[in-house]
Amino acid sequence: MRGLIENRFGLLALVLVAVAALYGVAYVSRPAPVAHAELKPVRAAVESVTTVCPAPSGAKVSVVTPPGATGPGTAALTPLTPDADKNDSKNAGKGGDKSDGKGDGKGGDKSDGKQGEAGSASPAPLDTVSGPGLLWQRRLPVGGGPLTVAATGSMAPGLETAQTTREESGAQRGLAGVRCVEPGADAWFVGPGPAAAEVALYVANADRAPADVSIMIYSGEGPVLSERGNSLILKPGESRVVNLREMAPSPLVMALEVSTGTGRVAAAVRAAFGKGRGVDWLPISTPPATRVVVPGIPGTAGLRELYVAAPGEQDTVVQVKAVLKDGSYALKNKESVEVPAGSTASLDLSTGIGGQPAALVLTADVPIVAGLKVTGTGTSQDVAFTAGAPSIDLGSVVADGRITKKQVSRLVLSAPFEPATVQVRLLPMRGTAPQPVEVRLPAGRTRELKLTPPPGGEAGFGVVVQPEPGSGPVYGGRALDESASDGQMITMQPLEMARTWALVPPTTDAPSAVLPQWRSS
Repeated sequence: MRGLIENRFGLLALVLVAVAALYGVAYVSRPAPVAHAELKPVRAAVESVTTVCPAPSGAKVSVVTPPGATGPGTAALTPLTPDADKNDSKNAGKGGDKSDGKGDGKGGDKSDGKQGEAGSASPAPLDTVSGPGLLWQRRLPVGGGPLTVAATGSMAPGLETAQTTREESGAQRGLAGVRCVEPGADAWFVGPGPAAAEVALYVANADRAPADVSIMIYSGEGPVLSERGNSLILKPGESRVVNLREMAPSPLVMALEVSTGTGRVAAAVRAAFGKGRGVDWLPISTPPATRVVVPGIPGTAGLRELYVAAPGEQDTVVQVKAVLKDGSYALKNKESVEVPAGSTASLDLSTGIGGQPAALVLTADVPIVAGLKVTGTGTSQDVAFTAGAPSIDLGSVVADGRITKKQVSRLVLSAPFEPATVQVRLLPMRGTAPQPVEVRLPAGRTRELKLTPPPGGEAGFGVVVQPEPGSGPVYGGRALDESASDGQMITMQPLEMARTWALVPPTTDAPSAVLPQWRSS
């Protein structure tokens, strides 16, 4: 042993043996690893919601919250006016909140491009709604600007609001409806361009901070850069109407992105084709994606025109598949449409899906946005629009449903990928809502339901569509059409995800949760 110790190589061997033994004991006696569960977003009930109706002058405004929430809650309908504490300029008197209560039959959509330059005090609410499960509906007088609907407590989860105008003659003839939108930082629209119709962009800042708004138009020839600039600043409570013909007079078709660098805005787009040619609002489309579903196409007669835009830097070929009542398949000679980079293209689908309830599934190798125009029949035509929409996994609510001798409300539901089952419930203006009705959708099929007003809902009703647990993805829309002596009037609204729940991101006990995140340029 002494010789081994005196031998330096032997000493090294002893050290290595001791270290190996030490690590061996530590390995066999180590504690079992702790399994860390993957953190997932938490679903939390919505406690407050604010929506903006862009131009309720002379329109029928509808407000509804599905039943189920408990406790106190209110929804206040208040004209949008600039924040008196942050804006001390003089009142311009254009599009403010003055009204004589008299209608002029012209829809109240004329504007000099700027509304509500200032206000001296916060306006009083027009009305307050405090009962979930019942529809509130009222026609507002002509005059005034945007309307905010701010809900808290039990009135917030699932709050849905809409505005609908009806004109029997003149340049604004037709049904024109729009879902009142929640302010956001980015919104996409796809439809006719300023060379085909009078297209107006309505933007409103309902927050108490300024909003820096950018407007980008994609035409059939590529992105449009306006000489007048593509941005504007909205003060708190300020709203404006932008005539897109002044920014881009030549596009026949267009895609429009409204985004903010700071703040949020509520954006809406209205297209008027002129006397006897129709008018309606363009719904917000889903953001650019490689697969887009355009739902809610009713089985009425008339023309169908698809709009597709590829806002990126690569050309693409978009594959088009129709989901009809008898199956899902590509349309003969209309299987695809070529879309150049940064451009918008159109495709006539009248001979493929005209007269049939349908949804469209569009796929491409680059992100796209899409919409569709439906034209009514008759000597005086009307138009309606739908757009790319998400699946209604958390349910959906429609605020404006109605049935009269001439008007029909249709619910168009599609299950493009997997079988689906939903519960459909109608919410009356008074009384008790009836029990929901189950609707089954085979995979790759579309169903159209002609709605019947519930007791107490003869003058109007809301609609709640709730997928059952385990159901496949469901897409849909509501169409409202009216038979008139000079031609059909129509408006459409794709179903959006109900504002019932919010996904709260997971948090971890780590310094990165409170430290700023730096990005390298």
